[in-house]
Amino acid sequence: MSVVIGIDVGGSTTKIVGFDRRDGGNKLIQPLFVRATDPITALYGAFGKFTDQNGIELSDIEIVKVTGVGSAKITKPIYGLRCEHVSEFDCIGLGGLYLSGLEEAIVVSLGTGTALIHARRGEKMEYLGGTGVGGGTLIGLSKRMLGLEDIQHIQELAESGDLDKIDWRIRDISKKDILPGAPDAMTASNFGNISDIASKSDVALGIINMVFETIAMVAMFAARNYDLRDIVLTGNLTTLNKAKGIFGGMNSMFNLNFMIPENSQFGTVIGAALTK
Repeated sequence: MSVVIGIDVGGSTTKIVGFDRRDGGNKLIQPLFVRATDPITALYGAFGKFTDQNGIELSDIEIVKVTGVGSAKITKPIYGLRCEHVSEFDCIGLGGLYLSGLEEAIVVSLGTGTALIHARRGEKMEYLGGTGVGGGTLIGLSKRMLGLEDIQHIQELAESGDLDKIDWRIRDISKKDILPGAPDAMTASNFGNISDIASKSDVALGIINMVFETIAMVAMFAARNYDLRDIVLTGNLTTLNKAKGIFGGMNSMFNLNFMIPENSQFGTVIGAALTK
């Protein structure tokens, strides 16, 4: 037995990953996810697809480690395999450090809401709290304001949006240096300058920008509390087209290092498989 499986059972998606420890290694097996409203259905669907695609036999699997909001419904071994429940917060921190290659960072999980972890390699992960602003906020506001709840449609609509028709910037409020050291392009008020002629594209971009900026500021305060610059972003929202641009802008404004590593959407499930 040489394969460790991690499964993150979410509300609408379930993610699965493996590490192959044959020959003393620890090789990542490419993760995948499946969508299903029922977590048990999603888990078994993901497990079957993953093992089939990667030619993994049940006899190859050493242990299955499960986490996520739906994992409480897993009350018995999966196909008779040893199954262990692991802390989601530990998984977030471990996954963020693995993906970034850093020794210490603030790791942020951008899910339905947002969780922040102070992660330091070799030490216990520290849950710092978070904010209810996240993917649920983005979808909920978009459903109410735009009549859309498909995340792909929302981000496609936002591509042609104009924030000047939505937000107040510092330069819009005063020509004077009212906040010494703050760039004049910094947002002073999300949706504080919404125009009567703002289009649906403008509103879609405004919602995405507000969610990302709120998360960025909360993460920045956490990083400053630990005298850190490195902030690792994980979770499904990191795959949105606007994520790199908005968080990259925060890097230059506040001398931070927001990182969206490869496989960022799988940070938590990778961390699950890495737990001791």
